[in-house]
Amino acid sequence: MRSSLLLAALVVTAAFTSAGCASCTSGLGQRALGLIEGPINDPSNRSLRRSILSWGLDVFCKEMLRRNAPLKLVEESPVIGRYYPSQCTQSELDGGDLVVTFQGRGYAYTNLSKKLAFASGGTVRYDQDFKMDGSTMYAHFRSKEVRAAAFNVIAIEQPLANLMNQINPVADKFGKQLLDQKIAEGFTVIREPNGEADFSMGILNVGQRPMHPFAVHGDAKIVYENLRTEVHQNERDFIGPIEVEDSGRALFVTAKVEGAGAMDVLLMAADAGAAALDAYLSQPNVGPMAPPVASEVLSPDAELRKTWPVPKGRYYVVIDHTPYAGATNPPANLLDDRAGVVSYAVQIGDAP
Repeated sequence: MRSSLLLAALVVTAAFTSAGCASCTSGLGQRALGLIEGPINDPSNRSLRRSILSWGLDVFCKEMLRRNAPLKLVEESPVIGRYYPSQCTQSELDGGDLVVTFQGRGYAYTNLSKKLAFASGGTVRYDQDFKMDGSTMYAHFRSKEVRAAAFNVIAIEQPLANLMNQINPVADKFGKQLLDQKIAEGFTVIREPNGEADFSMGILNVGQRPMHPFAVHGDAKIVYENLRTEVHQNERDFIGPIEVEDSGRALFVTAKVEGAGAMDVLLMAADAGAAALDAYLSQPNVGPMAPPVASEVLSPDAELRKTWPVPKGRYYVVIDHTPYAGATNPPANLLDDRAGVVSYAVQIGDAP
């Protein structure tokens, strides 16, 4: 069954973008590979590339559990949900292939179900390789084998669909479509010599780049996410967990909303954010949350740029389109879903 492939790609990618190739962690190491780009990229040297790449694979599960996996129907579309890994094991086969087994929970939105919370897991075998473009690394992960996987519905927001038992087959089909889209093509991680990493579904040729809503390259900040997300009325989107590993740091948030009225952007500390996320995943309807560390109103007529100095710890940035948190109060109209697409970038850097 291939329904867990997209989740596997995304959670493994989350690990890779955090940890990268251990042998290339320093800019000097990766630039050194760039100096011998020709021999490194030679097809006959695949075993050498496998050896280099394998040095960083032992931290995949550790890093995987520290992030979320944004879910999209297609690569160019906005995020419609997220997956949060809770368990992970990994192994490297004699031939060098990476095998990852994972479980977790997530949510997504469909017009029939509204919010759909689910649990999913599986085991995927990856055939990984990389090519150099100067000092930039293009790591390619091709899905090779998928073992037994599961997709189970936890909660459905739409009571009519739930009552009429219409949603179970639809949810299963949707889950398979959501987790299968383009996954047979694998995925690509692009790693710069300064440690910054980018991701795209499919195998990108050397020199190609994925699209992002904000141009944030070239500064000294770490890019956590730079995406577009679709947030429907009475829904939330939980960006995180975001780990700030040192003191004297800040979260830099840039956001813009289109297609809807004002929303709230909330900064939640780890415990409060995790509790709110757990409630969102286990209950059909949205409700109040604990007070945020900070909050801002995202207006449709202006781009939000906010710097939040924070102590060391974990955080969530929550985009809230409900009347239960923050300062906004979206109108309650069952026949008019004021969904908005929010372009956002979350970065970590030195506090001003």
